[in-house]
Amino acid sequence: MNPRHHLGEATLLSYAAGALPTALGVVAAAHLSICAECRQRLRLAERIGGGLIEMQQDRPSPEQARQAMLARLDDTPAPAGASMLPPATLADDPDALPAPLHPYFGPSLSALRWRWLAPGVHLIRARVDEGNLFMLRIGPGRSMPVHGHNGSELTQILQGAYNDELGHFAPGDMADLDDEIEHQPVTAEGGTCICVAALDGTLRFDGWFARTLQPLFGL
Repeated sequence: MNPRHHLGEATLLSYAAGALPTALGVVAAAHLSICAECRQRLRLAERIGGGLIEMQQDRPSPEQARQAMLARLDDTPAPAGASMLPPATLADDPDALPAPLHPYFGPSLSALRWRWLAPGVHLIRARVDEGNLFMLRIGPGRSMPVHGHNGSELTQILQGAYNDELGHFAPGDMADLDDEIEHQPVTAEGGTCICVAALDGTLRFDGWFARTLQPLFGL
């Protein structure tokens, strides 16, 4: 497995600083557990953040520090040997969930108890202190409602795949979305799509039917 969609720089910086809401942090950790490239970028972000903290004489504002870190991430080459890291895999056992998900969903897919949400769509919600953490199981060839986000969304693909305006998302891929993104995921034919997702706000639906049902599933 070699993920093609990764965590954004701002998300990595927030994760390194411990500033992500709990739900987003869990999904970010799930991606980091299987993505060597993002783990390498995280180590770089942590080193840059530590250097900025030591720059006490300038005392940059939080936004100035964030912009400086983003600029250095763009300009700093990956450490030698980074490209030689082995490709990440979810697990040798296709039934196993990434370790950061175990406290919230258990260790395996087969033990999950799904709740029916709509035809071909099932949901499991987890209890977290901050944000909304859940897993979705969506049958092949299903179109989700067009929606945006009142905040941020992180979605990690565990099995299957979907396509939307941003591209093709397969196992290991991360969709890191903000409140400017509007999309309509359509699951690929040939297999069920299972993903874990987190929100720090609510979804924003265009269609009246989806808006009417939104209070029932609480997303």
